Amino acid sequence: MIRTATPADVPALHAMVCELADYEKALDEVRATEEQLHEALFGERPAAFAHIAETDAGETAGFALWFLNFSTWRGVHGIYLEDLYVRPEARGGGHGKALLAELARICVARGYERLEWSVLDWNTPSIDFYESLGARPQDEWTVYRLTDGALAELGSGSGSGSR
Repeated sequence: MIRTATPADVPALHAMVCELADYEKALDEVRATEEQLHEALFGERPAAFAHIAETDAGETAGFALWFLNFSTWRGVHGIYLEDLYVRPEARGGGHGKALLAELARICVARGYERLEWSVLDWNTPSIDFYESLGARPQDEWTVYRLTDGALAELGSGSGSGSR
C-alpha cells in the first residue's frame, strides 16, 4: 500500500533517511532533524512531499520524498525525486515500483511532464531496477553542487561568482 505521509510518519521517515545515508556510505553527512523534516513536509509552506510504502501487516517498508521542479523548455512542472528507499527486509516486494508508479500517476494527473532523480553510479541494483521500468540515464548532464563554505562564500558576495 502507498499512502501520503502524515506528521506521525516523521520519526520513521527520519530513521529511513539515516538508513539510506548509511547504505550510501554517507551517514556522517546527515544533519536533518525530525523537526526540520516536519517543517519541510507539514509546515506553513511545505517545500517537499512524501509517500510511504507499507507492508500488508502495516509496517513501514519505504518512502519517496520529492518536490516540484520546473522545465523552462516544456513550460510545466515536474517531480524531482530526492530519495527513494525501501528497507532491506522489504525489498523485492514491489514497494519501490509502487512508489514510483504513484509519483508517475501524480505527474500524469497534474500534467507534469518529467519525473527525475539521481542515482549513485555504483548502485547497480538500483540502476538495473530503474532501467527495467523504462527510465534512461541522462549521460550528457553532470550534477554540480555548492554546499558549506563554498556556498557561504559565494552567497556572501565574497566569492568570485563570475570569471
